Amino acid sequence: MSRPRIPIGGYGEIAFITRGKSKVEARTRFRDWDGQTRLVQATAPSRPAAEVALKKKLTQRNAFQPVDTTLTPDSPFPALVDYWLADLDLEGRIAPATRFNYERDMRRLVLPAFQGFTLREIGVARCDALLKQLGNSSYSSAKRARTVLRQSFALAVRHEVLPRNPIDNVSRLHKPKRTPTALTAAEVNAIRAVIKAWEATRGTSGPNPDGQLGQIVEVMLGTSARIGEALAIRRRDLDLTTSPATLRICGTVISERGKGTYRQEHPKTDRSNRVIALPTFTAEALRRRMATMRDHSLDALVFCSREGTPLTTANVRRQLRKVLGDAGIEGVTPHMFRRTVATVVNEQASLNLASELLGHTDPKVTIEHYIRRNGQVNPLTAELLEQAFAHKDD
Repeated sequence: MSRPRIPIGGYGEIAFITRGKSKVEARTRFRDWDGQTRLVQATAPSRPAAEVALKKKLTQRNAFQPVDTTLTPDSPFPALVDYWLADLDLEGRIAPATRFNYERDMRRLVLPAFQGFTLREIGVARCDALLKQLGNSSYSSAKRARTVLRQSFALAVRHEVLPRNPIDNVSRLHKPKRTPTALTAAEVNAIRAVIKAWEATRGTSGPNPDGQLGQIVEVMLGTSARIGEALAIRRRDLDLTTSPATLRICGTVISERGKGTYRQEHPKTDRSNRVIALPTFTAEALRRRMATMRDHSLDALVFCSREGTPLTTANVRRQLRKVLGDAGIEGVTPHMFRRTVATVVNEQASLNLASELLGHTDPKVTIEHYIRRNGQVNPLTAELLEQAFAHKDD
């Protein structure tokens, strides 16, 4: 009958060999993570001390080892960060902007707290404490930190560096209740008036306004497009000859470190690819813009710099904020126009139509993040209750 095979992470009988005066060697065979059985030995002045030294050595040969053996449970946390980022680049499945945000969040939110610890020293308690600390000042920061921690530790578990992901057992983050903000028709018209007055100004230095800011706002109001999607519109994406005119959303403008600003050939999600019928005010704004364009090729960007390069979303946000801020209007962002459109379509038609227009996969996202709640209950209730409970004449 053959001897039972040593399980991975296990060891056989310990033998002792005297190696001289006051020197004893303890040795055994240990089955490593790759299935190979190797001799492990330790030396000490006595048998008990040698046995203790050997067992300590065995515990360090953890059964959980990575694919390429560059990472161990005793590796410092920054080593896992670099390992995880390299794995993201190898897979190449996420957008460059998302990759940039992941690294930024990891280095700003997590590394300052964990850079002095090894992987085995970071358990549920440390992660839970960090997320609660971040959550006290910002739910968004805590959520982003949890995302990058979960992904990096998940990679360590997949590559058998760690036995479990500590993020699986942290406390649930509690999102503060917040009602999405949307603009009223009066506020929209006030914003239009301010932008129109600014675009009519003629300065003494620098380029004068070219009308693009107001036209971009009209596109966002008439389509629910994200700012990056609006800036990515090309001539070929428009059909202004039909009634109603149509626009195909099929790309977005992003700014990537090392590559600059460019048009990405797909929007945020697959569902974001959509063809939208345009209201008259948006179609007219686009016609005015196209009439002033110098580049008449089909791939020319409708909104661009004087050199024909893409506008950055950051610069458009900054310009909108400054123009409105100078007029005393604060807190308006490009995304607020998207929420305003969602709110109007939901109130006038349905939630599903609003979700379809915004390019959302799940209407729950639309109602949670984009639609301002209307506190007005349908007055039909008064009529129904009158019919049911009105005083009867004696």
